[in-house]
Amino acid sequence: MPGYDAPIREIRFLLEDVFGYEASTAALPGFEDATLDVVTAVLDGAAIFAREVLVPINLPGDDEGCHFSAGEVRTPKGYKAAYDLYCKNGWPSLASSPDWGGQGLPPSVALMVREFIASGSMSFGMYAGLSQGAYRAILAHGTDELKKTYLPKLVDGSWTGTMCLTEPESGSDLSGLRTRAEPDADGSFRITGTKIFISGGDHDLAENIVHLVLARLPDAPAGTRGISLFVVPKRVPDAVTGEATPSSTNFVTTGSIEHKMGIRASATAVLNFDGARGWLIGKPHGGLRAMFTMMNSSRVGVAVQSVGVSEISYQNALAYANDRLQGRAPKSTGAQPVTPAPIIDHPDVRRALLTMKALVEGIRALYVEAALLLDVRAAQPQSAEGEAAESRLALLTPVLKGFVSDCALQITDLGIQIHGGYGYVHENGMEHLYRDARIVPLYEGTNGIQALDLVTRKIGLDDGQVLDSWLASIDEVVERVHGNEDLARMAAAQRKATGRLREASATLREWNAGAETDAAGAATDYLRLFGLVALGAAWLRMAEASYRARDAQPQLAPFYNGKIGAADFYFRRLLPESEWRFDGVIQGARSLMTLAPAQF
Repeated sequence: MPGYDAPIREIRFLLEDVFGYEASTAALPGFEDATLDVVTAVLDGAAIFAREVLVPINLPGDDEGCHFSAGEVRTPKGYKAAYDLYCKNGWPSLASSPDWGGQGLPPSVALMVREFIASGSMSFGMYAGLSQGAYRAILAHGTDELKKTYLPKLVDGSWTGTMCLTEPESGSDLSGLRTRAEPDADGSFRITGTKIFISGGDHDLAENIVHLVLARLPDAPAGTRGISLFVVPKRVPDAVTGEATPSSTNFVTTGSIEHKMGIRASATAVLNFDGARGWLIGKPHGGLRAMFTMMNSSRVGVAVQSVGVSEISYQNALAYANDRLQGRAPKSTGAQPVTPAPIIDHPDVRRALLTMKALVEGIRALYVEAALLLDVRAAQPQSAEGEAAESRLALLTPVLKGFVSDCALQITDLGIQIHGGYGYVHENGMEHLYRDARIVPLYEGTNGIQALDLVTRKIGLDDGQVLDSWLASIDEVVERVHGNEDLARMAAAQRKATGRLREASATLREWNAGAETDAAGAATDYLRLFGLVALGAAWLRMAEASYRARDAQPQLAPFYNGKIGAADFYFRRLLPESEWRFDGVIQGARSLMTLAPAQF
């Protein structure tokens, strides 16, 4: 069974040395008490919970899976007790407003805790993962009555949330959505339809499940402009007490749960709404706007999940490489040659481990930087700074979801490879991590759809000014460090890669004005190119910070030297992928559309 130690030192490095947390988030109105020491204390507690409560139930939960019988879902052994402790310790309420029983901490803190939860058990994290998104959607678009009824319960975790979009005939294309909403005399609506692939759609962990459901009103126009959003509880809360008892069951039933490749301890349900009572969130036919409040939060959460499962894979691959003795290394890295040698002494194993290290630490930097933008948006929603943070988040969200989740597959695959045949054996847990990671490029919009969103919508935000501003921020880092002899080569490589991304972006903007097929054909390569450049900028900042911190704290030189070495590896061995990804973008749809379907 894999072991795990939460990477608190890694996160503190990012917050303290790289991103200046105390001068940024901790200086924002409302977050003054969320000092770095407070954040570290929160993370210490989350680390214990992940290591001592979640890791022990993760692999057994995968073995047992969820049970479905007589219309009821039961989670694996240990999950109910773990969830009760999760709520008792206050983890669901970290970033929620004190007005609704929350702790009022910055959103970034909750996301960092979520990384630890995903490392401990990605399946477990799925149950509470959408509750914060449901909270935000109701908070932003719900009536005062809906807020009063649902927010306190979502905040304390006694109720969980879901997002019900997908239908059997309507997956990523919501224009074909068929679920209906008929007005009722009491002001509520009767929801009828079937939703599939609903994460946490039914379970035995919480008292109630709050479904956020997309449906069409009788007078709805065709397409996505005719979709409305409704809150549809599994159990209807009492109008007086606000409680939801088993006797108050709504007309929502579970048709089945999926038998999946991974996240087997998370129930993915088919839900049937048979005239279930629901209440409108936001304006009629304004469902997508309200739902995207939830979806964008969820997509950043997918990036955090990806880092969590990647981190535990890397930790166990590194431990195995140090312990496993095999063969004679070409040249021992130790003081005296040994045979057999630890496999970490073999260059190809070093290559794999350095790839894992460079990717997992880099993608963590990407999500933490984005999380700090969430802090700005939360603290200053109506300010110019808040709007700028919102715009940059909109640009980066498909990259965080798509690129980071692709990296998670690469990392967990290498984790298996380093273990050799033992990695293929279930009891060692490495193949389980890969199977769990395989979902992240699929849900919350497949990565192909994320690439299309980036190319067709996000790079053109504000006539391209949002992208231009982000690229300019990378230029600033390059210019700041290029005079440093130790960083000059890295800065030069980053400048060249950023130039490729600029040229590719200009080409895509032209194609979006009349060559949509070429833009679509280039989308996946462009998203990968974008991610590689973003990762390079993160590593350049981490290398700069490491040189500075090493001089100030020579006793921590091994830690900072590890960062500098990983940065050097990234720029030498991984960033060059940007060259052929750029070539792929410039090809557009050339060669993709030449074969007729019968010729495949």
